[in-house]
Amino acid sequence: MTSPMQPVVGVLALQGEVREHLATLDRCGALGRPVRRPGELGGLQGIVIPGGESTTIDKLSRAFGLREPLLAALAGGLPAFGSCAGMILLADRIMDGRSDQQTFGGLDITVRRNAFGRQVDSFESDIDLAGVAGGPVHAVFIRAPWVEQVGEGVEVLGRVATGSRDGAPSPADGRIVAVRQGALLATSFHPEVSGDPRVHQLFVAMVRERS
Repeated sequence: MTSPMQPVVGVLALQGEVREHLATLDRCGALGRPVRRPGELGGLQGIVIPGGESTTIDKLSRAFGLREPLLAALAGGLPAFGSCAGMILLADRIMDGRSDQQTFGGLDITVRRNAFGRQVDSFESDIDLAGVAGGPVHAVFIRAPWVEQVGEGVEVLGRVATGSRDGAPSPADGRIVAVRQGALLATSFHPEVSGDPRVHQLFVAMVRERS
């Protein structure tokens, strides 16, 4: 039996860093559960949409019959956290996406896909996040998006610091990499691989508030 103090949080398990998210959720006092089929959405109090490849997750969600039930759950207020590709999938608008690519939507933001460059351009940086105590979060960026525009109801939680990439000026400086809108949270980076659970703790707290 679960309780609001131990919420059931699913991780969309179609592709990406599923095990890492499940392990971090467990550290935060939630009961993590992989979600591959529509019936596994039942009983969830929140869901994580992991990093990976956004177009692949989009296609697999339709192939597994998950897209429409997940859209309905999100529209009904299910809290969701998207990291990297998950941010793209929660965004209402995409730049540099494929012509046939769809998102789940919900966040009134425009994201630029693969904005930080290719795999070889991956980097790490310390990011100050609003709502996260204890100092900067060490963020890992892997073929990450960034947020180009936000709507009026979106709270910007974090930006890339100036000179964070090798100490030199970069187009990445000042870019938005963490946002929240109501029950939806998204980061450009991968908090599940850094060993720091604070972003997940923020999300679990959001889930508990809703519960």
